[in-house]
Amino acid sequence: MSQPASQKKPPSASLNGRRALPPNFSNAEEDEVPEMEVIGLMPKGFNLKDYLQVVNVNMISSDQEINKQQHHTDRYYNPKLIVRRGQPYYIQIEFTRPYKPEKDVFWLEYIIEDSVFLDDEKEREEYVLNDVGVIFHGNINDIKTRSWNYGQFEEGLLDACLTIMDRAKLDLSGRSNPVKISRVASAMINARDDEGVLAGSWDNIYAYGVPPSSWTGSVDILLEYHSSASPVQYGQCWVFAGVFNTFLRCLGIPARVITNYSSAHDNNANLQLDIFMDEEGIVDTKLTKDSVWNYHCWNEAWMSRPDLPVGFGGWQAVDGTPQETSDGMYRCGPASVQAVKHGHVCFQFDAAFVFAEVNSDVVYSRAMKNGARVIEQIDTTHIGKLIVTKDIGSDGMKDITEQYKFREGTDEERLALETALMYGVKKEATQDSVHLPQSDVDMDFEVEHAVLGSDFKVTITFRNNGQSRHTATAYLSGNIVFYTGVPKNEFKSQSFDVILEPFSSKVVEVLISSSDYISQLLDQASLHFFVTARLNETRKILAKQKTSVLDIPKLHLKVKGEKVVGKEMFVTVEFTNLVKQKLKNVSVRLDGPGILKTVQRTFKEIPENSTLTWEEKCIPRRAGLRKLIASLTCDTLRHVYGELDVEIQKRLAV
Repeated sequence: MSQPASQKKPPSASLNGRRALPPNFSNAEEDEVPEMEVIGLMPKGFNLKDYLQVVNVNMISSDQEINKQQHHTDRYYNPKLIVRRGQPYYIQIEFTRPYKPEKDVFWLEYIIEDSVFLDDEKEREEYVLNDVGVIFHGNINDIKTRSWNYGQFEEGLLDACLTIMDRAKLDLSGRSNPVKISRVASAMINARDDEGVLAGSWDNIYAYGVPPSSWTGSVDILLEYHSSASPVQYGQCWVFAGVFNTFLRCLGIPARVITNYSSAHDNNANLQLDIFMDEEGIVDTKLTKDSVWNYHCWNEAWMSRPDLPVGFGGWQAVDGTPQETSDGMYRCGPASVQAVKHGHVCFQFDAAFVFAEVNSDVVYSRAMKNGARVIEQIDTTHIGKLIVTKDIGSDGMKDITEQYKFREGTDEERLALETALMYGVKKEATQDSVHLPQSDVDMDFEVEHAVLGSDFKVTITFRNNGQSRHTATAYLSGNIVFYTGVPKNEFKSQSFDVILEPFSSKVVEVLISSSDYISQLLDQASLHFFVTARLNETRKILAKQKTSVLDIPKLHLKVKGEKVVGKEMFVTVEFTNLVKQKLKNVSVRLDGPGILKTVQRTFKEIPENSTLTWEEKCIPRRAGLRKLIASLTCDTLRHVYGELDVEIQKRLAV
């Protein structure tokens, strides 16, 4: 009997000379059944035909046969048998003669412990079998959605995902451990330090590659990486999350994409976001290193955690976006979501970093010329305002904020923060800090919802809740920012004075003209506003920050022809240029899982107020409710999307 694959040890990579062999990380199986060979002299009366010999083993692996049908693996474009953990499957064994139970003995033996089993059938359908999902982006005040083709069953995808583990040199025994798989893949999805799948770019320059906003799914990315063995350009957080989700679902690990609005990036691991201002209340960009992303996407993978105490299994946060190193590599997780919620950041892996993303405080400090640091304000509710994922069985949004943290302001939520600090999180010394009491005056502001290219207003409201009269010197700063919260440049600055009578309010409106920002916009049309006010009588500083995402024109899709498997159908993509300038070198991508493979067209220009129309012929190959997904990108305009649900009918037998 051959030794089980999980027990075989690969040859040592340290061997030298001509006999040295590379480690064997291949999943390839021998298709031939070894024949019995009698060695030495045969005893008298020995007849080989009397002995039971295996002639052939039929794995019943075609898409139409029982194994793949019952295991829901018939969607894989792969001729080999693919089975899921925890379910029986059938094989046919052909012998040299009829099998006689009373005298013939043979056995098959295997043990399966399913560490990623979900007991809810609808959840299995969603988190393992669904090949199209929804990724949420935008900001907390303007949530936007885009569909994503995971394509885990497409031709070549399974081989591409196995290749990722090969290139990570994950040993065969480790491939049965979802903790190891997800941690290794977290590093391999990005190319920051290991020539992994995707190279990230956040500087709005995408030379020699594809802008992140252009991708409609994971298929092209993984197939390109599989064939080229070089990182694909370019990705940002939702692209890393989409590709990671494909990898996990392809291997049968339940997975989903998570979006955290107002997501903290804590650079110094002190579990707080530090915003430093000068004595006048203007943000000091040189001292301020932490940032707040409009949103950040990562993944959750479902698994048991035998390495942690009971109760910390289930959903685990894993992140392929390269932000900080973990054990020397750019990766994050798997971190138990339950551990994050309760502040148990000592549990591996990277629970402290995830905790900071969803539940850290924003601390506004004033750096004085004498070196002292005055804490002006602590905002306990700005970070992790909303955490969402796609709902089961629909394209709706599921709020999972309370799976990551207790309700803001409750005793349990504050206790979780204290627990996190207690478990050895690095904390800066603050002996020279002074925390000023809150003032009778408070301030807030709202940004008017606007379409790209239009004018809008920022409305600032001051409230004096005390009996003393106050005067304030206020400052508004408008910045073009990357969605990660990192500013590119300031496009608007305005100072103004406010008089606040006792028990009264004052409203100030600041006009933002399209000419202020239109020529400087980045990918996601994201504008960040920071308003500070210094109370002249007390020198107290008030501060608020908010981000606005401008509405971007959409693509419109429609179909004509028979919506039947195997018959011609035509898809039309339309786009009207409402931006106040000509668009040049426009790339449009169209994707339709089960309907058509990804196609791309480039158009030299789209004049202002004109409409682009593109028609594409296709032949649907899969019945059911399918989705068409399209994107448009050019140097002037990105993150333009469109989608359409199409019900494809089965072809009737003639």
